[in-house]
Amino acid sequence: MTASTLKPQVTPQTLESDSFPSSLRLRDILRTLPKDVFLKNRRKAWTRVIINVLLVALGYWALAVSPAFLLPILWIYTGTALTGFFVIAHDCGHRSFANRKWVNDLVGHVMMLPLIYPFHGWRIGHNHHHKHTNKLLEDNAWEPWLPDVYENLSTFMKTFYRFLRGRFWWMGSIVHWAGLHFDWWRYEGKKREQVKFSALVVIAFAAIAFPTLIATTGIWGFIKFWLMPWMVYHFWMSTFTIVHHTTPNISFAFPEDWYEAKAQLNGTVHCDYPRWVEFLCHDINVHIPHHLSTAIPSYNLRKAHQSLEQNWGKYLQKSQFSWSLMKEITDKCHLYDEQNGYKSFKDYHAGR
Repeated sequence: MTASTLKPQVTPQTLESDSFPSSLRLRDILRTLPKDVFLKNRRKAWTRVIINVLLVALGYWALAVSPAFLLPILWIYTGTALTGFFVIAHDCGHRSFANRKWVNDLVGHVMMLPLIYPFHGWRIGHNHHHKHTNKLLEDNAWEPWLPDVYENLSTFMKTFYRFLRGRFWWMGSIVHWAGLHFDWWRYEGKKREQVKFSALVVIAFAAIAFPTLIATTGIWGFIKFWLMPWMVYHFWMSTFTIVHHTTPNISFAFPEDWYEAKAQLNGTVHCDYPRWVEFLCHDINVHIPHHLSTAIPSYNLRKAHQSLEQNWGKYLQKSQFSWSLMKEITDKCHLYDEQNGYKSFKDYHAGR
């Protein structure tokens, strides 16, 4: 018998305090999840692809034949269904779609093509987020800026940051997409080649698809069939991702004080959206189990979350999507002080 097997394991029953226990490790949480939530199911994975493609095709057909007054509803529907494409690619990026790497890469690229989203550029940056969730100066997904960092910015950058942290949060995903995922010079070696390949693939696709669409349907056709659904997709991407890790009581830490189990279990938010959004977006907002293990496929997230509710419920962050939730985030969650947590721009300027 080894020393590791003699060491007592931390279980939910051994933790009595409501404060997050420093003895808890990520592996202790993962041991409590049902083993089958980690298993890939080829039938479920490919069924989701087929259904999602059909739902998007239905949206485009409806856009082509419906009267103008129905277009806003159809843009919302089609853009949300396209967000499902991203979620399938998201599984591919974490290698939880298929066992073979080349299948994940192929499906990931194909699903992201209509979104003009470079698969490897996103995949590499997103995996960095998972490795450094809620770690100040390291996380790259809606990480709040420190007051002293903000103070030393140019007027333009301060305005830009306030813009994205306020009522224009829904443009955050577009900025992230344009600023990070095409920049292969940020990487070295194999990663640079992968990011460059994905960027060139979507650039080539856009260079063919956009002129063809405009030539056959005109500028209005480009706006109707691509731009507006794409904007809805980015609304959801911005909203999902800011809600995943942003509430007034979420904590961030500097690298030397960062604690993996707390960041992934207690620093990630489960948010309930309307059921039609959950269906079209493949439960991506059942997000806490995904941060505990990216190996869990999206179709197993709800079962994993139920287990977390039973065993670790008092440590989970949960919310309900609403305008009041977004108002709270965009009114209060601006700058971050490690001692006092989130501070609004209003409070920051009032205290100066």
